Amino acid sequence: MSSTTRVWVNGDLVDPDGPSVSALDHAVTVGDGVFETAKIVDGRPFALTRHHRRLERSAAGLGLPPLDLAVVDKGVAAVLDGPVIDFGRLRYSVTGGPGPLGSDRGDTSLTYIVLAAPQARPPQSGKLTVVPWTRNERSAVAGLKTTSYAENVVALARAKQERAVEAVFANTRGELCECTGSNVFVVVDGTVLTPPTDAGLLPGITRELTIEWGRAAGVEIREEALPLDILHTADEVFITSTTKDVLPIHAVDERLLPVEHPVTDELQRVFRSSSERDSDP
Repeated sequence: MSSTTRVWVNGDLVDPDGPSVSALDHAVTVGDGVFETAKIVDGRPFALTRHHRRLERSAAGLGLPPLDLAVVDKGVAAVLDGPVIDFGRLRYSVTGGPGPLGSDRGDTSLTYIVLAAPQARPPQSGKLTVVPWTRNERSAVAGLKTTSYAENVVALARAKQERAVEAVFANTRGELCECTGSNVFVVVDGTVLTPPTDAGLLPGITRELTIEWGRAAGVEIREEALPLDILHTADEVFITSTTKDVLPIHAVDERLLPVEHPVTDELQRVFRSSSERDSDP
């Protein structure tokens, strides 16, 4: 863990390299927890209200007790108090707390964890690689942002081997779904297309704002089921995520995409200008 990472657990700032969470915490033993990641720009988190709402939806979907967002906010304030983070990542998690070694939950209080750290800004564009594994759109945790991320770890490692910034999953129906931590969009004949939430994806905050702001700016954006191989015929491809915003894709596996991507450029411009006007849309 980098010494520049600030860590707060259950009311206290703690040493980022020291022990701070019980070995019996259910997030450690079985991945029983939910989390959010928000972008930090000039010391301020972006779209925090929307991230809070999604955290509550994920917790409810996982069957956790109601969350105390005031506790989360105290942690956020604590990790942001100090030298200004020009660009970085705010991550906050709520876990099932200490519990049994199996999947059953114990009758204990939740664990609240908040972290903040600077990070490099995203590249100008990136490559995607399609992985052979699928998202299960009928999973009990489809659409929830849980701490069970082993699938994504494996897929992203494959992407790094291919010198790609992200790995792309299909769902069990063979439809385009999502990346490990990003949503994916394509442009066909000037229209922006992206998979719907029932494809099994996690609906990203940046995805949501890109659709809202893009439509308000007059860009045609449709959510519809898409075949996976649309990545090999689309005029443009881009991904959205908390710290990448709207990121153009210059290659999908061995396919090189056109250098010019006017629709993606327009959505980048719209997203940038809109987010600069309002840090908590």
